[in-house]
Amino acid sequence: MKDAIHTAHRNVFSALCAAQSEMGTVVKGAVNPAFKSKYANLADVMSVVVPALTAHGIAVYHTMIRDDHGTAMRTVLHHGESETHIDCDVPLIVAKNDMQGMKSATTYAKRIGVESLTGIAPEDDDGNAAAKSAPVLDEMAAFNADVAQALRDIGREKTLDGLIAYFTDLYRSKRAVADDGRVVKAKDDRKKALSPAGKDDLDGDAIPY
Repeated sequence: MKDAIHTAHRNVFSALCAAQSEMGTVVKGAVNPAFKSKYANLADVMSVVVPALTAHGIAVYHTMIRDDHGTAMRTVLHHGESETHIDCDVPLIVAKNDMQGMKSATTYAKRIGVESLTGIAPEDDDGNAAAKSAPVLDEMAAFNADVAQALRDIGREKTLDGLIAYFTDLYRSKRAVADDGRVVKAKDDRKKALSPAGKDDLDGDAIPY
């Protein structure tokens, strides 16, 4: 690998091109106890890409962002010498609404971001492993479908009492959906739209929301 001190590039793209030529093969080092199979985790991917990126003056880092579509993990490749960068945002799909679920989602999103930006392609698990992951994907799809339905239902509410009643029921029956950032924002926006002028925050709500 070339000495980073003697490597000069005009921008992040030329630096990345050089770094890609030095990236080796990602070795599957993690074991999935449920499926008894090996896979390449974030550490495996980073162990291959970081030395090559560093040698060509590229820093890689991650940060969480929020926008109108929800929360995402942003992966950034920044070339310090030219002050140019590229980034990739991966939506955070949290299957389980706790810190363990968040950690799993952020770790996976970081891996996707790094692989997407560097072009590195770890050998994927075979078709059987893909089939085994289907239940998890189905669960995520079902959760997103519930969120989409909640967004539609919230938009249809015509009164504050109706909104309170709907969200109270949603909170009790599907708390993970009610706590989703997209749903919370839609509820807050609808509440503001339905509130009397100058009374965005009403006392006496059925639940703290």
